[in-house]
Amino acid sequence: MVYATVLPALYMPIILMLLGLIFRGVAFEFRHRTTRGAIWWDVGFWVGSTVAAFTQGIAVGALVQGINIANRSYVGDWWDWLTPFTLLTGAAVVVGYALLGATWLNLKTSGTLQAKSRQLAMFAGFGTLALIGVVSLWSPFIREIYFERWFGWPTAFFSAFVPVMLAGCALALWHGLTTDKHLQPFLAALGLFVLSFVGLGISFYPYIVPGALTIAEAAAPESSLKFLLVGAAVLVPVILAYTGYAYWVFRGKIDPEEGYH
Repeated sequence: MVYATVLPALYMPIILMLLGLIFRGVAFEFRHRTTRGAIWWDVGFWVGSTVAAFTQGIAVGALVQGINIANRSYVGDWWDWLTPFTLLTGAAVVVGYALLGATWLNLKTSGTLQAKSRQLAMFAGFGTLALIGVVSLWSPFIREIYFERWFGWPTAFFSAFVPVMLAGCALALWHGLTTDKHLQPFLAALGLFVLSFVGLGISFYPYIVPGALTIAEAAAPESSLKFLLVGAAVLVPVILAYTGYAYWVFRGKIDPEEGYH
Protein backbone atom coordinates (compact mmCIF):
# COMPACT_ATOMS: atom_id res chain seq x y z
CA MET A 1 0.00 0.00 0.00
CA VAL A 2 2.69 2.50 0.96
CA TYR A 3 4.63 1.86 -2.26
CA ALA A 4 1.61 2.52 -4.45
CA THR A 5 1.00 5.71 -2.49
CA VAL A 6 4.53 7.12 -2.39
CA LEU A 7 6.16 5.96 -5.63
CA PRO A 8 4.10 8.14 -8.02
CA ALA A 9 5.39 11.19 -6.14
CA LEU A 10 8.99 10.04 -6.54
CA TYR A 11 9.05 8.47 -10.00
CA MET A 12 11.46 10.99 -11.48
CA PRO A 13 14.12 11.02 -8.73
CA ILE A 14 13.98 7.22 -8.44
CA ILE A 15 14.37 6.78 -12.21
CA LEU A 16 17.31 9.22 -12.22
CA MET A 17 18.87 7.39 -9.27
CA LEU A 18 18.64 4.03 -11.08
CA LEU A 19 20.11 5.53 -14.26
CA GLY A 20 22.96 7.02 -12.22
CA LEU A 21 23.69 3.66 -10.58
CA ILE A 22 23.65 1.89 -13.97
CA PHE A 23 25.93 4.48 -15.54
CA ARG A 24 28.29 4.26 -12.57
CA GLY A 25 28.50 0.49 -12.91
CA VAL A 26 29.18 0.70 -16.65
CA ALA A 27 31.88 3.34 -16.11
CA PHE A 28 33.54 1.22 -13.42
CA GLU A 29 33.59 -1.80 -15.73
CA PHE A 30 35.00 -0.02 -18.78
CA ARG A 31 37.48 2.14 -16.83
CA HIS A 32 39.97 -0.71 -16.80
CA ARG A 33 39.49 -1.66 -20.45
CA THR A 34 41.01 1.48 -21.92
CA THR A 35 43.96 3.76 -21.35
CA ARG A 36 43.34 6.65 -23.71
CA GLY A 37 39.69 7.06 -22.68
CA ALA A 38 40.15 6.34 -18.97
CA ILE A 39 39.62 9.98 -17.98
CA TRP A 40 36.16 9.98 -19.57
CA TRP A 41 35.13 6.86 -17.69
CA ASP A 42 36.42 8.49 -14.49
CA VAL A 43 34.15 11.46 -15.21
CA GLY A 44 31.29 9.08 -15.97
CA PHE A 45 31.79 7.27 -12.69
CA TRP A 46 31.75 10.60 -10.83
CA VAL A 47 28.61 11.79 -12.67
CA GLY A 48 26.75 8.53 -12.05
CA SER A 49 27.70 8.48 -8.38
CA THR A 50 26.76 12.12 -7.87
CA VAL A 51 23.39 11.77 -9.61
CA ALA A 52 22.56 8.64 -7.57
CA ALA A 53 23.46 10.31 -4.27
CA PHE A 54 21.75 13.60 -5.13
CA THR A 55 18.47 11.96 -6.12
CA GLN A 56 18.51 9.80 -2.98
CA GLY A 57 18.70 12.99 -0.94
CA ILE A 58 15.92 14.56 -3.01
CA ALA A 59 13.66 11.56 -2.36
CA VAL A 60 14.27 11.79 1.40
CA GLY A 61 13.63 15.54 1.33
CA ALA A 62 10.40 15.06 -0.62
CA LEU A 63 9.20 12.56 1.98
CA VAL A 64 10.08 14.95 4.82
CA GLN A 65 8.28 17.91 3.29
CA GLY A 66 5.21 15.76 2.76
CA ILE A 67 3.37 13.95 -0.03
CA ASN A 68 -0.13 15.01 -1.03
CA ILE A 69 -2.40 12.03 -0.51
CA ALA A 70 -6.19 11.72 -0.70
CA ASN A 71 -8.05 8.42 -0.29
CA ARG A 72 -4.67 6.68 -0.12
CA SER A 73 -3.74 7.89 -3.61
CA TYR A 74 -1.18 10.48 -4.67
CA VAL A 75 -2.90 13.69 -5.76
CA GLY A 76 0.10 16.00 -6.04
CA ASP A 77 1.89 17.46 -9.03
CA TRP A 78 4.60 15.72 -11.07
CA TRP A 79 7.17 18.30 -9.89
CA ASP A 80 6.27 18.41 -6.19
CA TRP A 81 9.56 16.65 -5.39
CA LEU A 82 11.58 19.55 -6.79
CA THR A 83 11.76 22.31 -4.17
CA PRO A 84 14.54 24.33 -2.50
CA PHE A 85 14.32 22.03 0.52
CA THR A 86 14.74 18.83 -1.50
CA LEU A 87 17.67 20.35 -3.40
CA LEU A 88 19.25 21.11 -0.03
CA THR A 89 18.77 17.54 1.23
CA GLY A 90 20.14 16.25 -2.07
CA ALA A 91 23.30 18.33 -1.63
CA ALA A 92 23.58 17.15 1.99
CA VAL A 93 23.59 13.49 0.94
CA VAL A 94 26.21 14.11 -1.77
CA VAL A 95 28.56 15.86 0.66
CA GLY A 96 27.84 13.25 3.35
CA TYR A 97 28.73 10.40 0.98
CA ALA A 98 31.92 12.25 0.09
CA LEU A 99 32.74 12.32 3.81
CA LEU A 100 32.14 8.58 4.14
CA GLY A 101 34.32 7.88 1.11
CA ALA A 102 37.14 10.11 2.30
CA THR A 103 37.19 8.63 5.80
CA TRP A 104 37.11 5.11 4.31
CA LEU A 105 40.17 5.92 2.19
CA ASN A 106 41.83 7.38 5.27
CA LEU A 107 41.23 4.02 6.96
CA LYS A 108 42.35 1.78 4.10
CA THR A 109 45.26 3.66 2.51
CA SER A 110 48.57 5.20 3.51
CA GLY A 111 51.06 7.79 2.31
CA THR A 112 50.08 10.55 -0.11
CA LEU A 113 46.61 9.16 -0.85
CA GLN A 114 45.77 8.93 2.85
CA ALA A 115 46.96 12.49 3.47
CA LYS A 116 44.83 13.77 0.59
CA SER A 117 41.84 11.75 1.82
CA ARG A 118 42.23 13.20 5.32
CA GLN A 119 42.24 16.72 3.90
CA LEU A 120 39.14 16.03 1.80
CA ALA A 121 37.44 14.47 4.83
CA MET A 122 38.03 17.65 6.81
CA PHE A 123 36.33 19.82 4.16
CA ALA A 124 33.52 17.29 3.63
CA GLY A 125 33.04 17.06 7.39
CA PHE A 126 32.53 20.79 7.75
CA GLY A 127 30.17 20.76 4.76
CA THR A 128 28.17 17.82 6.09
CA LEU A 129 27.75 19.36 9.53
CA ALA A 130 26.74 22.71 8.05
CA LEU A 131 24.13 21.10 5.80
CA ILE A 132 22.81 18.92 8.65
CA GLY A 133 22.44 22.09 10.70
CA VAL A 134 20.53 23.94 7.97
CA VAL A 135 18.23 20.99 7.26
CA SER A 136 17.60 20.50 10.99
CA LEU A 137 16.69 24.16 11.48
CA TRP A 138 14.46 24.18 8.41
CA SER A 139 12.59 20.90 9.00
CA PRO A 140 10.59 21.86 12.14
CA PHE A 141 8.96 24.71 10.22
CA ILE A 142 7.79 22.53 7.33
CA ARG A 143 5.10 20.77 9.34
CA GLU A 144 3.56 21.63 12.69
CA ILE A 145 3.95 18.04 13.91
CA TYR A 146 7.74 18.29 13.46
CA PHE A 147 7.90 21.48 15.50
CA GLU A 148 5.82 19.97 18.30
CA ARG A 149 7.90 16.79 18.32
CA TRP A 150 11.21 18.62 18.62
CA PHE A 151 10.26 21.54 20.82
CA GLY A 152 7.13 20.43 22.69
CA TRP A 153 7.31 18.93 26.18
CA PRO A 154 8.11 16.16 27.07
CA THR A 155 9.32 14.96 23.66
CA ALA A 156 11.84 17.82 23.49
CA PHE A 157 13.73 16.24 26.41
CA PHE A 158 14.41 13.07 24.41
CA SER A 159 14.90 14.90 21.10
CA ALA A 160 17.66 17.00 22.66
CA PHE A 161 19.91 13.94 22.89
CA VAL A 162 20.23 13.77 19.09
CA PRO A 163 22.05 17.12 18.59
CA VAL A 164 24.18 16.38 21.65
CA MET A 165 25.29 13.05 20.16
CA LEU A 166 25.78 14.71 16.76
CA ALA A 167 28.13 17.18 18.44
CA GLY A 168 29.98 14.23 19.99
CA CYS A 169 30.41 12.58 16.59
CA ALA A 170 31.59 15.87 15.10
CA LEU A 171 34.18 16.23 17.86
CA ALA A 172 35.32 12.62 17.35
CA LEU A 173 35.62 13.23 13.61
CA TRP A 174 37.71 16.37 14.06
CA HIS A 175 39.89 14.75 16.73
CA GLY A 176 40.47 11.67 14.60
CA LEU A 177 41.43 13.65 11.51
CA THR A 178 43.76 16.03 13.35
CA THR A 179 45.56 13.33 15.37
CA ASP A 180 46.12 10.87 12.51
CA LYS A 181 43.52 8.33 13.65
CA HIS A 182 42.43 5.85 11.03
CA LEU A 183 39.27 4.07 12.20
CA GLN A 184 37.83 6.81 14.42
CA PRO A 185 36.93 9.29 11.63
CA PHE A 186 35.08 6.60 9.66
CA LEU A 187 33.06 5.51 12.69
CA ALA A 188 32.28 9.15 13.50
CA ALA A 189 31.06 9.74 9.94
CA LEU A 190 28.82 6.66 10.21
CA GLY A 191 27.51 8.05 13.48
CA LEU A 192 26.51 11.31 11.78
CA PHE A 193 24.43 9.37 9.25
CA VAL A 194 22.83 7.09 11.83
CA LEU A 195 21.87 9.99 14.08
CA SER A 196 20.46 11.95 11.14
CA PHE A 197 18.09 9.06 10.40
CA VAL A 198 17.27 8.75 14.10
CA GLY A 199 16.21 12.39 13.90
CA LEU A 200 13.98 11.53 10.95
CA GLY A 201 12.45 8.69 12.93
CA ILE A 202 11.69 11.03 15.83
CA SER A 203 10.02 13.47 13.44
CA PHE A 204 8.01 10.83 11.56
CA TYR A 205 6.79 8.38 14.21
CA PRO A 206 4.16 6.93 14.09
CA TYR A 207 3.85 7.94 10.43
CA ILE A 208 5.54 6.27 7.48
CA VAL A 209 4.18 8.97 5.15
CA PRO A 210 4.13 12.13 7.30
CA GLY A 211 0.62 13.33 8.02
CA ALA A 212 -0.99 10.74 5.75
CA LEU A 213 -0.26 7.11 6.64
CA THR A 214 0.85 5.61 9.93
CA ILE A 215 3.07 2.54 10.10
CA ALA A 216 0.10 0.41 11.17
CA GLU A 217 -2.08 1.67 8.30
CA ALA A 218 0.64 1.01 5.72
CA ALA A 219 1.55 -2.46 7.02
CA ALA A 220 0.80 -5.56 5.00
CA PRO A 221 -1.63 -8.21 6.34
CA GLU A 222 -0.35 -10.14 9.35
CA SER A 223 -0.08 -13.39 7.35
CA SER A 224 2.20 -11.68 4.81
CA LEU A 225 4.35 -10.18 7.56
CA LYS A 226 4.81 -13.60 9.18
CA PHE A 227 5.85 -15.08 5.85
CA LEU A 228 8.40 -12.30 5.33
CA LEU A 229 9.66 -12.72 8.89
CA VAL A 230 10.61 -16.34 8.19
CA GLY A 231 12.65 -15.29 5.17
CA ALA A 232 14.28 -12.41 7.02
CA ALA A 233 15.20 -14.68 9.94
CA VAL A 234 17.23 -16.79 7.52
CA LEU A 235 18.59 -14.23 5.07
CA VAL A 236 19.57 -11.38 7.43
CA PRO A 237 22.06 -13.49 9.48
CA VAL A 238 23.52 -14.89 6.23
CA ILE A 239 23.97 -11.40 4.78
CA LEU A 240 25.52 -10.12 8.02
CA ALA A 241 27.88 -13.09 8.19
CA TYR A 242 28.94 -12.67 4.56
CA THR A 243 29.47 -8.93 4.99
CA GLY A 244 31.50 -9.48 8.16
CA TYR A 245 33.62 -12.12 6.42
CA ALA A 246 34.26 -9.78 3.48
CA TYR A 247 35.42 -7.03 5.83
CA TRP A 248 37.65 -9.52 7.63
CA VAL A 249 39.26 -10.76 4.39
CA PHE A 250 39.96 -7.22 3.18
CA ARG A 251 41.08 -5.88 6.55
CA GLY A 252 44.22 -3.79 6.87
CA LYS A 253 45.80 -1.23 4.57
CA ILE A 254 46.05 -1.49 0.83
CA ASP A 255 49.14 -0.59 -1.19
CA PRO A 256 48.49 -0.09 -4.93
CA GLU A 257 51.89 -1.60 -5.64
CA GLU A 258 51.82 -4.60 -3.31
CA GLY A 259 48.18 -5.26 -2.38
CA TYR A 260 46.78 -5.66 1.14
CA HIS A 261 49.11 -5.90 4.12
